[in-house]
Parts: sequence; C-alpha cells; structure tokens
Amino acid sequence: MPNVSRRRFIRAGMFGLGGIYVSSALTGCGGSDDDGPELGLGRFAHGVASGDPLAESVILWTRVTPANSGDESVRVSWEVARDQAFSDIVTEGSGDAHISRDFTVKVDIRDLSPDTHYYYRFNTATESSPIGRTRTLPQNTSERLQLAVVSCSNYPSGFFHVYDAIADKELDLVLHLGDYIYEYGIDGYASEEAEQLGRQSLPAGELFTLDDYRTRYAQYRSDPDLQKAHAAHPFLVVWDDHEIANDTYNGGAENHNDGEGEFDERKLAAMRAYFEWLPIRPESAATNDDLVMPSSIFRQFQWGDLVNILMLDTRNESRAKPLAIPDYFDSTTGAFDFEGLFGDINDSSRELLGPRQLDWLGSALATSTATWQMLGQQVLMGRMYLPFAIATQQMSIPDYAELAPLALLAARAQQNDPTLTEEELAYLQANQGKLTPEVVALLQAPGIPYNLDAWDGYGAAREKVLQLARQANAKLVVVAGDTHNAWASELTDAEGTPVGVELATSSVSSPGLEQYLGVSPQAYAQTEAGIVSLVEGLKYMNTGDRGFMTLDITHERIDARWEFVSSIKESDYTLVPERSMRMQVDADTSASLVAVTS
Repeated sequence: MPNVSRRRFIRAGMFGLGGIYVSSALTGCGGSDDDGPELGLGRFAHGVASGDPLAESVILWTRVTPANSGDESVRVSWEVARDQAFSDIVTEGSGDAHISRDFTVKVDIRDLSPDTHYYYRFNTATESSPIGRTRTLPQNTSERLQLAVVSCSNYPSGFFHVYDAIADKELDLVLHLGDYIYEYGIDGYASEEAEQLGRQSLPAGELFTLDDYRTRYAQYRSDPDLQKAHAAHPFLVVWDDHEIANDTYNGGAENHNDGEGEFDERKLAAMRAYFEWLPIRPESAATNDDLVMPSSIFRQFQWGDLVNILMLDTRNESRAKPLAIPDYFDSTTGAFDFEGLFGDINDSSRELLGPRQLDWLGSALATSTATWQMLGQQVLMGRMYLPFAIATQQMSIPDYAELAPLALLAARAQQNDPTLTEEELAYLQANQGKLTPEVVALLQAPGIPYNLDAWDGYGAAREKVLQLARQANAKLVVVAGDTHNAWASELTDAEGTPVGVELATSSVSSPGLEQYLGVSPQAYAQTEAGIVSLVEGLKYMNTGDRGFMTLDITHERIDARWEFVSSIKESDYTLVPERSMRMQVDADTSASLVAVTS
C-alpha cells in the first residue's frame, strides 16, 4: 500500500466536505431569493435534521430524492421561523441539492438569537419536508441543560425504538457518540433476525466505496424513528469505528484486509459520506504551509456558564493500533505475559487523542469558567479490569472460555460478595471440581481489561487527560458509548486521586456484554451486582438492555437516568421502569456518584 501522508489525505478529503449554504436571519424575513431559479421536483424521503448549534447559528440538513432519475441537481428552498405555523419567518433562502453531494443539503443559519427555539422546513416545487424543531445555545448564563446520550444503532439488529423514546422527551440536545451506522454485509454482525424483521442491510455487501456508504446512510435515515428524533432535537455527533470499519485505527482496521483495497481510500469515502449525511459543520479550512488543512471533528460547545461540552475524536485523529489479548499468550507453554501487556498499555508513545487534540483539550479545560466540563467521546474511560477467565471469555481461549460464568461466581465468592444467592452458592459448590489449580491461579492473577479498544488499552493516554482535568480543577464528567451496555464509574488517576465521573449509555440496538458472557435475562441482576463488586470505581452497570441515558444538569448537580426499551425485536415497545437507574453527581463532590431511589 502506498504511503499516504496525513496532509495529502486530508487535503483530498476537502473535496465534497465543504458544500454548505449560509443564510442570515435579519429583522423580519431575510435571505430570500424570490427572483432565483424555480424550485425543482423531488421529495424528502430521509427527513430533516439539525445539529452543531452555537449561540447564534445552527446547521440544518435534509436530502432530496429527485423526481427524475436523470437529474443532477434539484433546487430547494428553506424557511426558519419562530413558530410552528411559520407566521414569523426569520430567514429563508434556496440552493441546489446536487448529485456530487448525494443530493444532501446543509444550511448554516446565522445571526439567530441565543437560547431560542426555532422551527424549519425545506420545500421543492411540489413537496414540503417534515417540520423540524431546533434551538441555539445560551450565550452567557444558563441554569439548566437537559440532554440525551445515545450510541451504537445497528439497523439489522432490531427496531430503533430508542430514537422514538428520546423524540418524545423534553430535551435541549442529543449527543450521538458514534456507530451511527455499521459497515458489515447482509450476513454480518447481529443480523441473525434481520430478514424476519424486514431490516436486512443495504447494500448487501460490506461497505468499501463512497456509493456503498451513501446507500447505507440512506437506509438508516429512512427509519421513521430516527427521522422523528432528528426532527425533534438538535444533535451533536462524533464518529466511532463502524462509520468506517470495526476497530479502526491510524492506517487500518480489524475489519479490513489487504485484499479489500487501500484503507485510506475506504476511510476517505466513509468520512465524506458521514459529512454529507450528518448535521455537522463541514471541516473548516485554514492555510498551513501552503496547503489547505481542515480542522478535525473534535470541537467545543459552551452551554452558557453551566457546561463546557468538548466532543473528542478517540478514533480517527491519532489512535495507535489496539492491543490484542491473544498476542500475550506463549504459543508453546500457554503462559500469559502480564508484564508485557501492562508495559504496552502504559507505553506513553501509544496515542489515542494525539498531541494536536490534546493541546486543544488542555487549553479548552484551562480557560473554561463553566461549572461542569463534559467530554463527549466514544469509548469507556473507566478502568474495567475483570478476572482473567472472565475478561478472556470473548477470546474463546481453550480451557478458560467455557468457565467464565463459574469463574465470575468464584471471583465474587473470593470477594465475600453479599449479593450471592443461595442458588449461586449451591451451583458453585457443585462445580468446584472444574476449578482446577490452573484456573484458580488465573483467578488470583491480576485482573486485565476486558476491552483493549477502550481507554484501558491506552493507559498513558488516559493519564494525560486526567492530569489535564486535575490541573484545570475541572468538575469532570465523561460520557461514553461503544460498549452497548450502561455504566457509571468514579474516575481516579494512576495514583488513586479522584478526578471525575464517567456516565456511559447503552446501545440503540447492538447486542452487548451479555452476549459474550452468555448471560440470560433472568441472571442480569446477579451478574451486574457481581461485576460491580469486582471492579474498583464501578458503581453501576446494565448487562443486557437496549436504551439511552438522559442528563439533567444544573449548577448544583447532574441527575443521570438510564432508561431501557422492552424489546427491539417487536414492532411495539414500552419503557421498562423496573430496569431504569438514576444516579446523581453533586457539584461539591464532583468525583462521586450516588444512587437515587426516587
């Protein structure tokens, strides 16, 4: 594969990412184009969306499906109003949905009033889009922010009921923390029931080309629940790995091999489709050494003096190749190299954010006067070290993998876990013979991270971020996705000093840890209690439900609530109150989590 420099790659990537119209709100009705070309023919099959709001601007998005297959562009108009009846229009304009951008349209609406709700719609000659509702950020002060956090929406896994649920919530923002789409083919990950559900992936093959990624986004954006959520609330989005390929890192991915073409070409196609189909500002250009250099996807949103939201890129900016547990087994003796694993985890040369993003983050934390500093990012930051036999369950390592449920019980018994039931103790007693001296020795060995693709695989990089937060005296709140399970952890640095908290959301539809551990729904509660008892700093987890997280934030506290849907395999659903969880973070003790029962 030829060496493609970052500069050359990013400069090439500018093509197609900068297509955006600008419309300024003036007194009364502004930005009109009454004498412009006539509107074209087309419909809005993929809904509308808004995102990246600032105090005086917001991005609006739609896509036009041309009425005539041979059209290369369709003229559309947009309207923004203070009311849903559009009797008080603040700006309107028109532009072309062009084939070069897959007929997507983005408008940067500027000169809006801070902390204000607006309604918007798009029009062709014969059709009007659904009406969307959006808002701007407060400029100087704010007393409250209500947001939802979601991630990991896999179309063939099941219905997007989570999106429907958050559309009905009173929210200011939605944070989507990545895996907005999945790149697998029709028989790929979590597709076992896709045909039965009528949700088989399009295109049928794995995604490699620009047309492939565009087709997949079009399928996801045809989902009525996803359209409803986008129309109801502005989104802040970041990508994770599946927007490109599984476990993406600099120069490659787990789900990409040499026979599948140049990875950088695949990555560029995926990024271009992402910027076309998501309500995110195109990368801004600045001159550096006579080359056009765009900013990255990491960016800042300031909710008055309440919350400084810093959206990070832990995936495509500077990520080193993830470590792999099987690489630390001696193929001859079967011995495991614990020293080598932890040495590599704490290698300071292994980047996750990279120096450019880290410098930006340090400056943003140091200069913010907001009460809370929130990092919106993809992967778990909390330490999730599990007993060896449990952490290696998904690796299918001989002699250990089938013992994971028994190993979990044994580890809990070693910790004198008071939540062990009589049935669990009886099962443990009946199966003591399977706990050979070799297995017992492994249970007593140091715990290892169950997921080296998370911050656990980049210990030195994590420590750099935590030290930046300590230096800024930040009330740090990290929000995460990626794992498909819900978590709440208290964060400490390498010396054990409390630094902040992490609140992680479950998935919209992707299966989680329960699949790897073989946990049945009847055993969820016991498994969760067992893992919480084993992991230092972990205060809550949910092993097997699909759902979302809401945060109600004031200057005094953050009220976090995890809610879950009854099923993603049935067309109807309810929220399941008995599985919901609520925790609080008080400003005075911002590195501590307290469960709330009411």
